[in-house]
Amino acid sequence: RVEPALVLLDGEDELSRSLEPAECPVLRLGVKSIASRKAVSAARTFAGFLRGRKIDLLQAYFLDSIYFGVPLAKLAGVRRIVRVRNNLGYWLTRKHRFLNRVYAKIVDRTLTNSDRGRAALIAEGVAEQRIAVLENGVDVERFANFAAPDTSREVVRIGAVANLRPVKNLDLLIRAAAEIVKRHPQVCFEVAGEGEQRAELERLIAELNLDDKFKLLGAVADVPEFLGSLDIAVLCSRSEGMSNALLEYMASGRAIVATRVGAAEKLIRDGSEGLLIPPNDVAALIEAIERLLGDSAFAQLLSDQARQRAIESFSRAAMCRRFEAWYAEMVSSRR
Repeated sequence: RVEPALVLLDGEDELSRSLEPAECPVLRLGVKSIASRKAVSAARTFAGFLRGRKIDLLQAYFLDSIYFGVPLAKLAGVRRIVRVRNNLGYWLTRKHRFLNRVYAKIVDRTLTNSDRGRAALIAEGVAEQRIAVLENGVDVERFANFAAPDTSREVVRIGAVANLRPVKNLDLLIRAAAEIVKRHPQVCFEVAGEGEQRAELERLIAELNLDDKFKLLGAVADVPEFLGSLDIAVLCSRSEGMSNALLEYMASGRAIVATRVGAAEKLIRDGSEGLLIPPNDVAALIEAIERLLGDSAFAQLLSDQARQRAIESFSRAAMCRRFEAWYAEMVSSRR
């Protein structure tokens, strides 16, 4: 029922091209800055693309795409315009908050992926009736057939998938690791992800003498394989919407410890699919990890129940059905 087309502001580098879907028209605009001459010519190309393909609905992701695409879609006569804001807006500057309020009135809907995201938008002045919540999904088949986690083995691997940014609070995991390895020398820690905080985190690892126990792996091409190698997966963020990493932890059937932020409580019931802790509480993080290290049967029970919940409620197929129905409703409804 949906015929998609993908437009990329830039899209020229090799990594971007490798991620393009095979069965979807793709327009690369080659725009590295929306305040450039290239953006002017790209605007004409983009508007022509919208008209030529008779686009019914534009869904704009990320700020530059919203600032560039929304007004052009209006001028091109696109029937419905949607912007996406899946994070909680913790990082928005005064300028972006102002533009957020302006664009919220231009688009037909602001789409977010959690009730926390909706609450954050309402707090910023977005009218509740102009907000839609559609939860994320995860391709559970990519995370199938992994061995169950076993926290009684000779080497226990604890890890996270996260960008190296302050909001992910990875320094909390490093500080917890410094205490845990004193009592559990069989444990090692790994983080898959890259970001601007790498140098700072590397200094902290060295300062706490964790060089042999805590590894920053950088970008990892095969996230399912990485997660399948872990026994315990940790999310220690200060802020999240509906975390894709947490969904992937569940789909891979890992024993999970996560901070009680964003939609974590909707995804995980404490003591059932994982353990939830307060954000920025290193003592609680240590206690939760050590609980799993001390009870392998409990860790395996949590992992089994986490995967089952991902399959039943948060699969990619279920997400696609939610979006398909919502797109049809948006396009067919009167303003």
